[in-house]
Amino acid sequence: MEIPYTLTARPDTGLYNGKLGIWLFLASEVMLFGAIFTAYLFVRLGAEDGTWPDHIQNVALGFTNTVLLICSSITMVWAWVALKERKFNTYRLALGITILLGLGFLCIKGVEYKAKFDHTGVIINEDAMQKKYLPELQKMDAFYGAIPSQHAYEIRGHLHEETKDTLVIMPDPKPKYLIDLEKKENPAAAESGGGEEQPITIDKADIQRWGSLLPKYGTYYAIYFLVTGLHALHIVGGVVVMLYFLTIGSRLYKRNPEQLSNRIEVTGIFWHFVDLVWITVFPILYLT
Repeated sequence: MEIPYTLTARPDTGLYNGKLGIWLFLASEVMLFGAIFTAYLFVRLGAEDGTWPDHIQNVALGFTNTVLLICSSITMVWAWVALKERKFNTYRLALGITILLGLGFLCIKGVEYKAKFDHTGVIINEDAMQKKYLPELQKMDAFYGAIPSQHAYEIRGHLHEETKDTLVIMPDPKPKYLIDLEKKENPAAAESGGGEEQPITIDKADIQRWGSLLPKYGTYYAIYFLVTGLHALHIVGGVVVMLYFLTIGSRLYKRNPEQLSNRIEVTGIFWHFVDLVWITVFPILYLT
């Protein structure tokens, strides 16, 4: 039995079956991600002073992933156009490049996830921070953040050693894009600041809480892993579908090239949506 409207548009919608189906599916996806982004907005606006962490993400890696996905959308269109023009080898080349770009995105995301697992955050009491640790952190030009609402400071870095009473942390350096006003106003401070990378020992009695930068550490991290993990699953799904059409599914070209081009167009619509979601995620989670 031949299913109608796989090649031609339905008279009631003006779309063939595959395109109608993908748009209905994406409507549910918009509701899913829209609800998550709305929840993020309310949580972010309701966060107490200083409790929302900043300068966590590797902006360079996030921007690289953005470029990869934008390029993959271009190569996806290239694959579809090649099918329309009956250039099968060009289609396979373009689709192969799209798959590689998607896999590159996942590899970079894996690097970012590993950094979160390897990093440790430490919330230190305000009095102890100012009396015992702040001068040393300033001398090594390490990054730290104030949390006024909790009367505390946060430092992040790699855990070197844990004993019964202490933590030995290699603090993260201050991001190069941050302007140090104290050093610019005081040249002597700039000259005295060594900026050497060295571990700092913190007494557990001075710590409010500490842990790896995972969902249980804070609300931001829970949202980050939820959104980026869900997005990564969509990337995996898209790559699997494209691999199918690059290999076994490409046999359809010999029987009905127009139907294959329709399927690639539908896959491309999904892939463009995934790209658009990341373009929304990048500024929200990386640049704010």
